[in-house]
Amino acid sequence: MLWNSGVSEDTEPRQIFIEKGEWVDSTRSGRVIPWKLYRPENAGQEKLPVIVWSHGLGGSRDGAGFISRYVASHGYIVIHIQHEGTDSSLWEGKPGHPWDVIRATHIPRKATIQRLRDVPFALKQIQREFGHLVDMTRLGFCGHSFGAMTTQVMAGQYRGVGTRRYELHDTRIRAGILYSPVPARQTYGRPAEEFYSGIRIPLLIMTGTEDDSPLEGFGFEHRLEVFEKNSAKEQHLLVIDGGDHMVFNGSRGKLGVNPKRGVHERIIRVLSLAFWDAQLRGDMEARDWLEGAGVGAWLGAEGTYTYRP
Repeated sequence: MLWNSGVSEDTEPRQIFIEKGEWVDSTRSGRVIPWKLYRPENAGQEKLPVIVWSHGLGGSRDGAGFISRYVASHGYIVIHIQHEGTDSSLWEGKPGHPWDVIRATHIPRKATIQRLRDVPFALKQIQREFGHLVDMTRLGFCGHSFGAMTTQVMAGQYRGVGTRRYELHDTRIRAGILYSPVPARQTYGRPAEEFYSGIRIPLLIMTGTEDDSPLEGFGFEHRLEVFEKNSAKEQHLLVIDGGDHMVFNGSRGKLGVNPKRGVHERIIRVLSLAFWDAQLRGDMEARDWLEGAGVGAWLGAEGTYTYRP
């Protein structure tokens, strides 16, 4: 029932190698950007599509490995980047549960700006250091929660208004996946559509019916506006029945046991691969499966899938 008979829901077909390192941005007072790279065996014989992952608030380069291992095993280079000031340094070594520490921590606007500025720097470094492995003309970007917001901005979403409005769309990025997208919370009395109007690339937006915000408390319905109120072409929406906020990161935080975690993770990684195959490899069978009845038949009662051409 998948788009390719050679794709298994649970099997990683090629061995994965992982590398870690750090980049230093000398133009920003020596800002350090840790990275983690997933690559399949024999990478280097041909340049592969590359996908960049951005973590959520309080996260790190080590999250969501279940997605990146699976995707990389099918012939992709996946690179996670870590954002100082909005990463695990917010809570590491401090008393109390990380979520409680983060809730009590003020995140200055500068920290968000620096996070966003990490992206073009990282893309430059990827080309410089891994240009022999990656095909930058087939570049995808994705992230979870705050990382999804980062993806939204790279896709063209505006932030701020007036003289404080900025746009950081990176034209090198061909497509993106938003795992738990972040709705435009500060609209300054303006229509939300105005902020989403700059989005101009295909997106796969993933959420779940239990995907409440751990920090702000809003329900998953608010996340749907990122799909509903942007006007870009080729927009995809997955809503997993019972899917919660942390299942996309492969961790639990303060959430209880998710009895369907295995099912949800399988859906997440398979849909991720199908989207990247369609967008970065030009796989018409994957595209037809996502845009037609195939994906819905495969999901069954586990979720709903909506495509807007």
